[in-house]
Amino acid sequence: MPMQKIESRLELLAEELEADHLDQGGARPDGLTVFVVGASGDLAKKKTYPSLFDLFRHNFLTDHTIICGYARSTKSTADFRDQILPYLKGGTEEEKLAFLSKCIYRNGNYDSAEDVGNVFGELKQLESGTGCGKFNRLFYFAIPPSVFVPIGKSLKEAVIGNSHEDPNVGWSRLIVEKPFGRDSESFRDLSSAMSDLYTEDYIYRIDHYLGKEMVQNLVILRFANAIFEPLWNRDHIKSVTITFKEDFGTKGRGGYFDSSGIIRDVIQNHLIQILSLVAMEPPVAVTGDQDSASFVRDEKVKVLNCIDPVKLDDCVLGQYLAPEDGSEPSYTGDPSVPDDSVTPTFATMVLWINNPRWDGVPFILKAGKALNERKGEIRIQFKPAPGANRMFAGQEVPRNELVMRLQPDEAVYMKANVKSPGLKTTPVMSELDLSYAERYADEEMFDAYTRLILEVIRGRQATFVRDDELKAAWAIFTPLLHRIEAERIKPIPYDFGGRGPPESDQLLKSRGYYQYHGGKYTGRGKRMSMLGGP
Repeated sequence: MPMQKIESRLELLAEELEADHLDQGGARPDGLTVFVVGASGDLAKKKTYPSLFDLFRHNFLTDHTIICGYARSTKSTADFRDQILPYLKGGTEEEKLAFLSKCIYRNGNYDSAEDVGNVFGELKQLESGTGCGKFNRLFYFAIPPSVFVPIGKSLKEAVIGNSHEDPNVGWSRLIVEKPFGRDSESFRDLSSAMSDLYTEDYIYRIDHYLGKEMVQNLVILRFANAIFEPLWNRDHIKSVTITFKEDFGTKGRGGYFDSSGIIRDVIQNHLIQILSLVAMEPPVAVTGDQDSASFVRDEKVKVLNCIDPVKLDDCVLGQYLAPEDGSEPSYTGDPSVPDDSVTPTFATMVLWINNPRWDGVPFILKAGKALNERKGEIRIQFKPAPGANRMFAGQEVPRNELVMRLQPDEAVYMKANVKSPGLKTTPVMSELDLSYAERYADEEMFDAYTRLILEVIRGRQATFVRDDELKAAWAIFTPLLHRIEAERIKPIPYDFGGRGPPESDQLLKSRGYYQYHGGKYTGRGKRMSMLGGP
């Protein structure tokens, strides 16, 4: 079907659905309007719309769904559909056309309640034409934080503020993208301005790392297996390392990255959220109870409040150089980055949790660009087996590790010591391995954004970040960030494609992390290697 003809499909939608708007019990089903703010931007094209398409083709969206993109750019709905079509992966051509028939585009200013009100006047007519009992409304802010408040005010004044008086409108929920400020003060200002408009139950602050399969599996692994929780403490665990590595640089986005750096961009949000799940106390409930979201987030906040601000002595900062072959520029070689920039593209830092469970255990957060591989993982290293060095005199006995591979190729594996093959009685490290790609080869592995948007539709807030979590997280990093910027602390240069500055390994060794150089994890069905360290 030509793209120009898709526009008419939306006009026919009400007629097509009117015949089946009653379910078996005679009740009118609810409809859904998704209002994507910033629809012409990269985030919406690459993540929001592909995730909505995934939900659509797997029947997680009601048939009575209208998706309206809204931005300042002037373009037709047909042109907009042409722009997002290449980003819709999977499914058939028929499914793509059916999804696009639900998508329209309108332009207007973010700070204009009149513009927003005019668009929703049109949307209300489309909603009423479907014959649904009520229409729920999901607002996705795929925009920078600088326009959160202007569009929030416009929506409050023109749409959401009086929606509770309209019997044809169900719930209203807002998805808000990071960054949530750049330090404690800016977050406090942004949070205060948003809370003046909306209560916390409206707001879903999305961190896509919380939607990753392995991150969501972490709570199950901890609390649904009797073998782990008794060991999950300072008596048995030597260190916890959470790693994020990318094998590419800023790819021409250096100007944007230079305003944030690796600490704000990755560590303060993605990695600290994972740390809170690893370290929190058992919540009262995870699912089932209507307060389960509060129970989980309460425990995350408690553990974050036990962490002192990170010290510069517990950090190594780096900035990548150009590779020897000249195929990529150095960080400061990017034309959009100042020549004298001291923004770190790599950081290793050690955090300490001051509570009875974790006192004295280093939590190591490591993130960097232009490194030797792309990897995200959680590595729990246990203490040495008591008496092992005496029993196996003269032999190096590696420490056990539990590793959760977040990306790529999700996996969980336990590094356990076994006898080496042959005639020697020598302990060697091997893996007890669960590779998701092989064990669940027939299961659909959804993108993190797809999973999180569905959680919003279902009204589950446990996998979203609450305001007091962000307040606690910023308190950990703000003093360090201010010192780096005030003193212009120069990061250590490191080779493009390497492991980062050697000082990082020296810091980890000094804080108790033991690295056994016996190879690299390759997964099931391949050579069972000895180690894939951080």
